[in-house]
This record gives sequence, structure tokens and C-alpha cells, in this order.
Amino acid sequence: MSGHSKWSSIKHKKGAADAKRGKLFTKLARAITVAARDGGGDPEGNATLATAIQKARDNSMPKDNIQRAIDRGTGEGSDGATIERIVYEGYGPGGTALMVDALSDNRNRTGSEIRHAFDRHGGSLGEPNSVSWQFEKRGVILLDGERYDEDDLIVAIDAGAEDVDTDGDMVRVLTAPADMTAVRAALEGEGMEIESADVVMDPKTTVEVDEGDAKTLLRLMDALEDHDDVEAVHANFDISEEVMEKALA
Repeated sequence: MSGHSKWSSIKHKKGAADAKRGKLFTKLARAITVAARDGGGDPEGNATLATAIQKARDNSMPKDNIQRAIDRGTGEGSDGATIERIVYEGYGPGGTALMVDALSDNRNRTGSEIRHAFDRHGGSLGEPNSVSWQFEKRGVILLDGERYDEDDLIVAIDAGAEDVDTDGDMVRVLTAPADMTAVRAALEGEGMEIESADVVMDPKTTVEVDEGDAKTLLRLMDALEDHDDVEAVHANFDISEEVMEKALA
């Protein structure tokens, strides 16, 4: 099971995912603005924008906020041109690999703060392309594994999904990035509730993290995801249920 799926499951259990709604809306709006700036304001022809808008809707972001963010990106506001998309790569405890997607209006400040987070929590910031080869870009749709199993998700395969796998309490559907929206629509068309859907850097292989490193690693993930400029964090760790429960205690 990938680090993305495992981390999503952990956040769900902690009840901490997106708890700070104001900060979340700021991040979502920034992602929409940059997507509209880079690919145009029509989600029909801009898959990145469509994904950003859907993520905002999933988190109950008001329609007016979404439209304002699009307008800024297409030139009807002043913020779009000042925001830069940056990817940081580094290493966490236990030899784990991490990729951090950030949207920043100050590259030097953000880079310094991301480096500090790595250093403080037992990691180290790497050079560009130092870990990206361990990941591939994919659409990942997560569903409740207690409600659905792989047999329920044949519709996803029919709609173009590449694979479906389970991790006890989570089911994840893997797609090519361009196919994620269509696969999600097929699942929702069958009445299934989506836990999350996003285009991520999915790890090709995972690293098992033991109890000694798990708590520090989870603190690093928390610190990175809580940063104002960080849009997403991708990692290649795997933590057993037993170790995870001890780390969260």
C-alpha cells in the first residue's frame, strides 16, 4: 500500500485532516488560481483546474470563492502572476522519500522554512530529482473499505481505472491522471461516496517504517502539511497498524 493511501488513512483516523478550515480554503484557492493561470479558466479543457475545483467542492468551499480564485488566475485579479509552483524533494526518518508540492509568492522564504521542517524532524532536504524517480504521477481515489470491496468497483475498471486495491479500512482506485475525473464520475453514478480524489505522486515501492522512526516521521508529515504554502506531501512509507497505533498514542 502506498504512502499516499496510508497517510490519508492515518489523517482520517486522527480526525485532523483539514481541521483548520480558513487555512484550507486559502490553499485551495491558491491551487485554483495557479491552475487557471497556467491552463486557462475552463475546467473542461484544463484537467488540473477541474481537479482543483472538485477538491474545493469536496471541502465545502463556497462557489463565489472558487470563481474569484479562477478570475484571479485568468487575469481579472492581481494574485495569479505572483504565485510560483515549487516541488521540494527530501528524505525522512527510516530512509523514506518525500516530495512536497508548494505554491509560494516567496521562493527563498518557503525553501528556508521547508528545510527547517525537515531538519527539525529527523529528515534532510535533497536536490531536485533526488527522489522523484521513486514516484509516478497517478490519479488516486479513496473509498471506505468497510462499505466497498474490489468486487463493487468493477465499474471503475470499466470506466478506465488501471487498478483497484485494498488496505483493510481503505480501498483505492488508481487511474491515469487524465482519467481520474471520468472514473470518479462513474463511481458516483453508482451511488458510491468518495473519501478523496486527487492526482498525486504515487510511490513505485514503499519503505517499511518501524516504531523507532514512525512517531518522528508522522511529526514531519504534520509539519509539512500544516505549512501555509504546502499544497500536498507525497511519501513512500508504509507503517503497520500496530506501529501506527503506538505512534499516534
